[in-house]
Order: sequence, then structure tokens, then C-alpha cells
Amino acid sequence: MDRRTKEQIVSELQEKLKEAKLGVLTSFNGMNVIKMEALRNALRKSNAELKVVKNTLLGIASKETGFSVLADHFTWPVAVVLSYKDPVEPTKILIDFAKKNPELEIKVGVLDGKLLTKSDLMVLAELPSRDILLGKLVSVMIAVPTSLVTVLSGVPRNFVQVLNAYCDKKKTLN
Repeated sequence: MDRRTKEQIVSELQEKLKEAKLGVLTSFNGMNVIKMEALRNALRKSNAELKVVKNTLLGIASKETGFSVLADHFTWPVAVVLSYKDPVEPTKILIDFAKKNPELEIKVGVLDGKLLTKSDLMVLAELPSRDILLGKLVSVMIAVPTSLVTVLSGVPRNFVQVLNAYCDKKKTLN
């Protein structure tokens, strides 16, 4: 590979690293092309991608990005998974794929510039997806005003019931 090609790869990779919210380093020794394509396709559906990159180029591209914390881990053949939106869904896909395919080994990750261990990634994969969390948030936000209206309408309702009872009592006395 000539110098110009390497510079182009580094600049493209650096742009992707700046955009990505989540990055996961994996080792893929022994994985065949069919399994690699299956993983790429699954990740693509969740707005993530898998890139196989030379360690030296990844090290250069990661400078001045949140991925610089991973520099010590660029020591084995690396495939990096980059997620640009929801970090949970691609992590779930990656963990599930690694359970079914022992050739894929998840090493470390980075989320918004913070280093994540393999156990941190497992915890992240157990979280509900972004859509589910947003749905729960909306339901909580709707429940609060609904409860407030119910409580506030209870006072006039009780007052009207007391007045009706008083009227009924007056009618029975007359």
C-alpha cells in the first residue's frame, strides 16, 4: 500500500471515529468470510459497521478522537465495530454473535471517550434499547400530568358530593 492510500484511509477512518458514539475492538482469528459477512449485515441494520484495520493506521487515526484511550489495545489483529446512534443495539448483536461464534472475541470498547471493559459491554448489552427507554420516559411524562389532574379534580368532585348530600338531607327534613 502506498503512502497516499494510507493517508486517505487514515483520514476517512478518523472522520468515522469522530462521528462514532461507540467503538468495540474485537479479535476475529479463525472466522470465515461467511460469518464475517453475517456479522456485518446484522450490524448494518442497527446503524453500525465492522471495519478490519491495520493497527498502525488505527493508532494514527485514533489520535485527537475519543478512541485514543484504546491505543494500548492495538496489539492483535483488530476489527473495530463503530456505532453512530444507539450504542445498545449493536452491543447486543455483537455479544449474541460472540456467544454463538467463539472465534469472535470481544476485547474492549469505548463509549463517548470512556474505556469499557468486556464486562462493561455485557452490562451495556443488557440495557433496553433506546426506543424502549424513550417509550418508558414518555409514559412517565404522561402519567405525572394525568395524576395531577386526577388529584386536582378530586377536590371539586368531593365538594359537589358534599353539597348533594347536604341537599338530600335538607329535602328529607322538609
